[in-house]
Amino acid sequence: SNSELQSLSFTSLYNLLRAKLCPYFYVCTYQFTVLFRAAGLAGSDMITALISPTTKGLREAMKNEGKEKELEMSGGDGSDDDEDDGLLWLVEMGVEDKIKPDTISTKFCKEKNGMKLDHRPESVVLVKGTNTFTLLNFLINCKSLVASAGPQAGIPPTLLSPVAFRGATMQTLKARSINVRTQARSHYKNLFSLEIVGPVMPHCLHSLSMLLKSAQNGTFSAVCYTHEPTAVFNSCWPYDHDDSYTEGLSNCGLHPNTLSQLALNSTLGKSAIRLLEMSDYLYTWKL
Repeated sequence: SNSELQSLSFTSLYNLLRAKLCPYFYVCTYQFTVLFRAAGLAGSDMITALISPTTKGLREAMKNEGKEKELEMSGGDGSDDDEDDGLLWLVEMGVEDKIKPDTISTKFCKEKNGMKLDHRPESVVLVKGTNTFTLLNFLINCKSLVASAGPQAGIPPTLLSPVAFRGATMQTLKARSINVRTQARSHYKNLFSLEIVGPVMPHCLHSLSMLLKSAQNGTFSAVCYTHEPTAVFNSCWPYDHDDSYTEGLSNCGLHPNTLSQLALNSTLGKSAIRLLEMSDYLYTWKL
C-alpha cells in the first residue's frame, strides 16, 4: 500500500541520515515542511529536525501522538500537571536565551498566546537527538498530514533528499538558458542567463556557485526565490561548533567544500539569500 511504501521511504532516509550517508532531507506536507539534518550539520553534534510553520493544534498533536511520557527528559518527575512536561523536546524561537547547555526546555503560552505564533516564523520547532526518531514515527502515523480535500487531496508528503533512498525517483531540475545582447555605454555585450526551476536544495546552490565561479572567471550574480516558510530554517541555534562533529560525513554525497559550509552555524537569522553576487572572486549577498 501507499502508506507502507511511505513508511519504508521515511525509515530508509532516517537510517541513511543516522549512518551519515545522507546529509539532510525534507518532508514536505501541504501544511508544513520538516528539515532533518545529520549530526555534524549546522554546528550540532546530534541529529536535528526543524518544523515550520506550526500551529497550536500541530504542536498539541505532536505532544499527544508523540507519546509525551517517552519524550520527557531523564530525571523528570513525570507529573501530569507540569505544563512543560511532554514539550521539553520542543525548542521555540524566542526562548533560546533560556536554553541551558545540558537540557532542552520550552514554554508554550497556552490558548490565545500560543495561537499568536501560528503560521509565523517564530512558530518554528526544533527537535534534537533521539527525539527526532519519535518525530519520524509521528509523521509516519499522523493521518492529518494528507489533505482530505482540495487540489492536494490524497497526496502523501513529498520527501526530498540529495541521495537515493528506498522508493525514491530521480527528479531533474528544469534548466533554461537565455542569451541576450545589452547595450553597455558605447558597445553591446552578451549576457547569459540560466534559469533553474524546481526544489533547489542548499547543496545544489553551493555547487552551482562553485561551477559559475570557475566558468565565469569569478563574476556572476544569482537571484533566489525561497519557499518563505522554510527561510526560518537558517536560524542560528545555540550550538558550539566543533570540526570533529563532521567526522564520518565524508560519504554523505556532498562536495567537501559544501559540507564544510553546511557544517557551520547559520548567520542568516530568519532570512534567506535573495541575491548572490560574485565580483572578482568575492561574494556579496542580500537577504
